[in-house]
Amino acid sequence: MMTDVILHIYDVTNSGSDKTNNTIVNINKIFKDGIGIGGIFHSAVQVYGDDEWSFGFCEQGTGVFSCPSGKNPMYTYRECIVLGQTNFSILKINQILRELSREWPGNSYDLLSKNCNHFCDEFCERLGVEKLPGWVNRFANAGDAAMEVAGNTALRLRQAKTEIVSASKVAYRFLLGVANNATGAPESPGNSNRGTPRFQGTWFKGLVTNGAKPSSSSEIENQDDGSCLQWQQDDESPLRQNSQPRHDI
Repeated sequence: MMTDVILHIYDVTNSGSDKTNNTIVNINKIFKDGIGIGGIFHSAVQVYGDDEWSFGFCEQGTGVFSCPSGKNPMYTYRECIVLGQTNFSILKINQILRELSREWPGNSYDLLSKNCNHFCDEFCERLGVEKLPGWVNRFANAGDAAMEVAGNTALRLRQAKTEIVSASKVAYRFLLGVANNATGAPESPGNSNRGTPRFQGTWFKGLVTNGAKPSSSSEIENQDDGSCLQWQQDDESPLRQNSQPRHDI
């Protein structure tokens, strides 16, 4: 039997400040209702029965929880969207929820990279229906992308600094060689080119122009020196024991 998979969407109004909550509602009206690019939302998925399932922060245990659909007391209800239908049985749905409850502990919650909307995306994917509309989680995705860009930029700056230091060391060795040659130290005929300032100058010039260029992004990513920044990662009854609302923070 086919059953609808319904996404319930809320304005995030759990800041504890009426002024902040009203600001968020107005932001959502402008950016979602006005120009259609997104907002600050909480989401939950309903499939079979009257409960919706979502994910939030808690210090211990799973972050997966349920509550009556459209009635999460922590947020302001906005709308619902039917994402499709699934032919999974209720037993299969409960199995998926048990798996998700183990994979999504509450202390792994992250506002940008692992929030309630990411959970709903994962749940919908396992149910075989469409993922969330892009506008639901666009602000978090944009923030996460900005963090990744910042990390990559920092990595490239650090790599460039390392290469500048290396080039400076080579320059020091070159100048030291020039000073030694200026003392008139004898050289064997077989090594006449190796010790001359002219040869060393040509070699150093080539190193600076060719070897001191910042590496490409693929070379940086493949570098294995530990310096790369990483942005961080029963029974058949429903998970009723996890039915307390968790906080989006």
